[in-house]
Amino acid sequence: MSNGVRIGIVGAGIMGRGNALSLSGLPEVEVTAVTSRSADSAERLADEIEGRGAPRPAIHSDLEAVLADKSVDAVVLTTPDHLHGEMMVRAAEAGKHILVEKPLTTSVAEADAAVKAIRESGVVAMCLFNHRWVPAYAQAYDLLADLGDGAVAYARKDDTIFVPTEMLSWADRTTCAWFLSSHDIDLVSWLLRDQVRRVYATARWGKLRSLGINTPDAIQIQAEYSRGAVATFESAWIYPNTFPTVVDSYVTVVADGGVVQLDRQKESVVVARPDSYSYPRNMLQRVMHGIPAGAYADAIAHWVTCCRTGQQPLITIESSRNVTAVLEAAHTSIETRQPVDVSMLADPGNA
Repeated sequence: MSNGVRIGIVGAGIMGRGNALSLSGLPEVEVTAVTSRSADSAERLADEIEGRGAPRPAIHSDLEAVLADKSVDAVVLTTPDHLHGEMMVRAAEAGKHILVEKPLTTSVAEADAAVKAIRESGVVAMCLFNHRWVPAYAQAYDLLADLGDGAVAYARKDDTIFVPTEMLSWADRTTCAWFLSSHDIDLVSWLLRDQVRRVYATARWGKLRSLGINTPDAIQIQAEYSRGAVATFESAWIYPNTFPTVVDSYVTVVADGGVVQLDRQKESVVVARPDSYSYPRNMLQRVMHGIPAGAYADAIAHWVTCCRTGQQPLITIESSRNVTAVLEAAHTSIETRQPVDVSMLADPGNA
């Protein structure tokens, strides 16, 4: 491809499929390789890409085979949360551009190793915090510029119990905060144009443990920002499956000069059936006239442009490292029942 980007997809689950279909709809992109722990999943994804009229990607046995493939310029890592760090280091050392699902990593040590490898190799890398491309959130960023200093923020992202019990086979290797609040910490820090300096967090175990899944039901993080704003980040994933959306998402930011509220409970469509009432999601992922669209696709397209031009992504790898630092501090606070300082934060200009 002339000035195009050839992509290897690592992980063929829900996120792998979402990334692959968004990428396959871009004229400057070709998905040339797929690998997954499940060979059947990789085959199905390759079939689906080919079925959309694109060339069939090669199916590789593992990440190393993808990295050795000379027809791969960049990798998209959609593996479980705790596997991201080492994979990014190996990809950067192989000279491949990187798009990684959130969170960047689940430890600061792994995040720092990834940042070091990425910067030393010169590859383009971005963590897929796609909420920055939701139109309402992007508009809120501009509106807040004229409302003075941030004072108080609250972000809720709660899932139905379907997610930890059916969607994720590895829920016991992560928490609702890593999986959900990572999005909100990135988003609110961006909206406030600031970084968290101290956290105090609490968690509740019970429902999921009773089902044999050793992870908290819910976590709340109280955060203090460097310029004085305070924020609460709530995550839970035990909503009943009868809830009309898989995720319940809400953000509010109070500033000296006003307040901005962002409620994504309803996204303009309501569907009533004999056995259910729901609000179909369309801000993040949708297919419009046969073409993947929404904030998810827009974020991916932005990363592809950066790979082609060499420009730095809107979301720097350092700012995503800072989200990991906040969450690691929060989990330490849960264990110690004490406030924890978030050390070694990057400059707020990187947010």
